[in-house]
Amino acid sequence: MSSPTIVLITGANTGIGYQTALQLLLSLNDTYKIFVGARSIEKSQQAIEQLRQEATQTKSELEPLVVDLEDDESIKRAYEEVDRKVEKLDVLVNNAGVLLDSQAKTQNLSTRQLFLQTFNTNVFGVQVFTEAFIPLLLKSTSPRLLFLGTSMSSLTISENPNPYFNHPPPAGWPKENPDFWAYKSSKLALMMIMRDWSKTLKNDNVKVWGINPGLVATNLGGSKEFLKSIGAGDPAVSGRLIRDVIEGERDGDVGKLIATEDDYFGSIVPW
Repeated sequence: MSSPTIVLITGANTGIGYQTALQLLLSLNDTYKIFVGARSIEKSQQAIEQLRQEATQTKSELEPLVVDLEDDESIKRAYEEVDRKVEKLDVLVNNAGVLLDSQAKTQNLSTRQLFLQTFNTNVFGVQVFTEAFIPLLLKSTSPRLLFLGTSMSSLTISENPNPYFNHPPPAGWPKENPDFWAYKSSKLALMMIMRDWSKTLKNDNVKVWGINPGLVATNLGGSKEFLKSIGAGDPAVSGRLIRDVIEGERDGDVGKLIATEDDYFGSIVPW
């Protein structure tokens, strides 16, 4: 029996990260050893318990992993733990992120605090985390590196008047509804980081993607019910997309921000 594909997913205790782990457990194409990244051991272990209940027949393995993208020491400890347990890393899924715009008012965040906290996790933390794990990725014979993005970060799509997030608010100040400025700009920055990693690791044979998960109902930003009200779908769809990327079905789209074939904006998100 061949050795399992080793995958690390940040933010795997909930939402898209959890669904990605579940879809890998349910896969008939490969077996996996999955590091379930979360901010606390309790959250990681709780997710693992639930995943095992949902995938009782799986031959894949689950490992808890604590990592806080805002804490460099936490990132260092996470790397050291993974390095002790495995000799390589085949897939790194940078899923963890924050959407704080909708909570800025209730949490009394200033504009500076909102942007600093958002970028600290979604950009700075992801970059530091990725850089830390490159040595393990380079030991794989088929390394893959994924970054969770969003179509809201596309400059081309920002000119499209149809999506709800591009509708101009009524005149007057202050504006009542958040327009996700911090989140969108952080994901735009992250996609440039994705492009740079794709170029930097090209001759190391590392395949790199940005993933547009689509509009799905998760607790990101505390807005699950709002997302459902505007037609958000099942995050399992996003999990299956990421599984397909891991299993080689989107190898022709390396270096791009990709989506499902039936996504509103197309399977390759325009820049």
